[in-house]
Amino acid sequence: SVASMIDQFNMSNIDILQNLGCEVHVACNFENPGNLSEEKNRQLKETLMNKHVAYHQINFSRSVSDLKDDAVAYKQLIELFVKYQYDFVHCHSPIAAAICRVAAKKTNTKVIYTAHGFHFYDGAPKKNWMIFYPIEKSLSKITDTLVTITHEDYDRANREFNMKHLYYVPGIGIDLNKFGHTPVDIKEKRASLGLQDENVMLLSVGELNKNKNHEIVIRAIASLHDSHVHYFIAGIGDLESYLKDLSINLGVENQVHFLEFRTDVSELDEACDIFLLPSLREGLNVSLMEAMASGKPCIANDTRGNNDLIDSDKGGYLLHNDVNEYISSIHELVNHKEERDAFGAYNSEKIKDFSKEKVDAKMTEIYQAALED
Repeated sequence: SVASMIDQFNMSNIDILQNLGCEVHVACNFENPGNLSEEKNRQLKETLMNKHVAYHQINFSRSVSDLKDDAVAYKQLIELFVKYQYDFVHCHSPIAAAICRVAAKKTNTKVIYTAHGFHFYDGAPKKNWMIFYPIEKSLSKITDTLVTITHEDYDRANREFNMKHLYYVPGIGIDLNKFGHTPVDIKEKRASLGLQDENVMLLSVGELNKNKNHEIVIRAIASLHDSHVHYFIAGIGDLESYLKDLSINLGVENQVHFLEFRTDVSELDEACDIFLLPSLREGLNVSLMEAMASGKPCIANDTRGNNDLIDSDKGGYLLHNDVNEYISSIHELVNHKEERDAFGAYNSEKIKDFSKEKVDAKMTEIYQAALED
């Protein structure tokens, strides 16, 4: 739907396609680019131009109810597909993928769809099932290739959908040469964050929104009554003021730190003691994979995707969105460094199955099959 999806999840796919000899175009909403800043959006366009990748503005909305923009986007795609006669189109995110597949059917264009986590999943709200499940099931009939990034989504699609080809790919892959090998003076990094040697650093990376659910960690820290524990959140979002006010009201404003958007996440991962991902819903979360590659113990909600990555009681703890469970798990890891080290070492090995090299090899296979089909 938006430019940030290209920037964060598809630059490697562009390289793979170009290495296969393909001409690549990008079509998304650059005017409302998602969580990209104006400068990052400009840099993305510049990068695409330098790669000789044509890009096209499509008025996608991220709201399922914005029918006016959906109609405009559909018309724009039809014109694009007719003009360029693409060999295939690879679409991402549910709304854009729905519009794209209908347009592809209309123009007899082959389509690959990567589902970065279906909005319906075990434990999802009924509304999600009522809206998104029938759309995805119906449109699977006009999907040449469906790519899922979690085992739960793969199993459901395999049982209940009707696409021509189905693949499981473990996310976008993690660069194991970067995470876990970042040259950083950890003591200096922690000092720059205001930490003392005896402090325990908890870290979350993600937008400040309802789904990312940082509130439950803030409430858990308030209940721990341990001033040595500090929680850092790297990200921006609509709930920033709310979460800051909550920290003040709970008396932990000196222990909860809002880092806003950061370009040094790999260094933060190296510096932290425990990584937390309290999200209510995830696909296959990149920040969680990066923390695992950095050898950190992880605490996360037991949701689709997270349970593909974290083996509970081996690499960390998978919880049930219960504040008391967060209190207990944080307390356990804060007070047992040997357990933190053991969990981190386990994660360093586990994440090798999700390496960028393995993902890129699988995507190459999928693209080659689409070109030959």
